[in-house]
Amino acid sequence: MKYFLSCKKAAELCDKAQYSEAGPFAKLLLRIHVFICKPCKGYTKQNTKLTETLQSAKLQALAPEKKEFLRNQIQTEVQREHGESTASISRIEVDHK
Repeated sequence: MKYFLSCKKAAELCDKAQYSEAGPFAKLLLRIHVFICKPCKGYTKQNTKLTETLQSAKLQALAPEKKEFLRNQIQTEVQREHGESTASISRIEVDHK
């Protein structure tokens, strides 16, 4: 690794550092780059703020059972409104995504 980072590499390391995927030497190089480069300093601040906002939002994904329940409800509604032929096509599209 070079001792001076390009802005592109600094952005990659910033992203990795946000998720604890950057090593100590890479973090040091990033800190030096951010100290010198004003645009990357702004990117780092923005990235940190975004991470903090997402963590404080306490977002949760749907459980697989709930997803399946909702998928079945949608298929039932499609069948009711458009008939069985359209529902079969929709079921195939949903299953292959």
